[in-house]
Amino acid sequence: MTFETEKKTDLRQLASDVLARALKAGATDAEAVVAEGDEFEVRVRLGQVETLKESGSRAIGLRVFLGQKTANTSTSDFSEESIVDGAMTLAKITSEDSFAGLPEREEFGQLQGDLKLYFDDVNLQPPAERIEIARRAEAAAMAFDTRIQNSSGADFDTGTSYKVLTNSRGFTGEYRRSYCGFSVSPIAIDAQGGMQRNYWYSSSRTTSKLESPEEIGRIAAERTLRRLGARRVATQKASVVFSPEIARGIVGNIFDAANGDAIYRHATFFDDMLGKQVAGENITIIDDGTMMLDGIGGFGTAPFDGEGLPTRRTVLVEKGVLQTYVNNSYTARKLNMRSTGSASRGLAGNPGIGAHNFYLEPGDCAPEQLIGDVKNGLYVTETMGFGVNLVTGDYSQGAAGIWIENGELAYPVEEITIAGNLKDMYRNIVAIGNDLVFRSAAAAPTIRVEGMTIAGA
Repeated sequence: MTFETEKKTDLRQLASDVLARALKAGATDAEAVVAEGDEFEVRVRLGQVETLKESGSRAIGLRVFLGQKTANTSTSDFSEESIVDGAMTLAKITSEDSFAGLPEREEFGQLQGDLKLYFDDVNLQPPAERIEIARRAEAAAMAFDTRIQNSSGADFDTGTSYKVLTNSRGFTGEYRRSYCGFSVSPIAIDAQGGMQRNYWYSSSRTTSKLESPEEIGRIAAERTLRRLGARRVATQKASVVFSPEIARGIVGNIFDAANGDAIYRHATFFDDMLGKQVAGENITIIDDGTMMLDGIGGFGTAPFDGEGLPTRRTVLVEKGVLQTYVNNSYTARKLNMRSTGSASRGLAGNPGIGAHNFYLEPGDCAPEQLIGDVKNGLYVTETMGFGVNLVTGDYSQGAAGIWIENGELAYPVEEITIAGNLKDMYRNIVAIGNDLVFRSAAAAPTIRVEGMTIAGA
């Protein structure tokens, strides 16, 4: 038996032992989750290592039920007595909740086969090689143009994790994940002394799929340089084009608005909108926990959700119509629906609701064409602050980007605010790009929204 196999067996046994002890202590149902992880992080600035960190963690969480009373505890102290006794003590003094409980036995399950979520090369890559990749990305950015004379730094991060979930209704599941990625943030200065900063990055589950450090450095440099000489524009209503990295946040609000927890609390503008038109007919939005990309599991792919239900492909919005709310078992009971396999589970607290691989289906329009159809408007490359009200749909955020004149990117703009209402914005997405790329678990192509307010000079 290998060391890794022994370690997995130890964690499975630990979860099983804690579960058995909770039931022996009087719990009518129980669920244990054990998580172990390793992280590496290095930050390089101007070619020199500024920070270097390696860390490991191992912890356990326990959820117990006494009828319809429930309590949670978590600890990195693997003394079974402390976590079980603490959970049982808390459960005895909490109030009953008629919707509390584990899923039904027939609901449990997991995807079979190798989902390609873990790759050994992430841990096997020597630290010196990781540092060199960060150095190369920064060096490429700084060599791109003489106006780039400084840097906020470049970093390289890796992480691996192993999770075991087991409960008293017969479910036991486990999986491993790996991640690696690097980024660089150059600083450019113009002739008047004005400075601008931007970034770019590459990420993957395996080092073999990371992009070239030189390519990432070049893109980061170009993104930074195009911000030099930024100015304000007059307050007006205009077309707004959102770059993919900003569009994914706009689209991500749909998941939050369709969250079963917000729905049963009547705290979302999607309340009572099931089966109704909430966006234009060109909008289809999907959350897919089963996704494979180029033979590798997506960043949000997993064999089961935070409660032990198999992940699945869920169409939230189809041709503009809201098809479902996203639920875990608790909110599903509240709404008299079924779980969508969307439970998210840390070590502490009750399961929440989280997305897997969440995205807007791409259109057939090249980004250049999408911008080319705009006479006057804004191409948004950055937003600042938090200005979304999910109850009303009101949207207002600080922004920076590039002004569009006669279908061309004309000059950079900053110190402006873009505003609208998400209910109108989703109906006014008039064009969708064909440039859908997953750099994280959420993704969207370039989109163009008509009639937004731009507040400037």
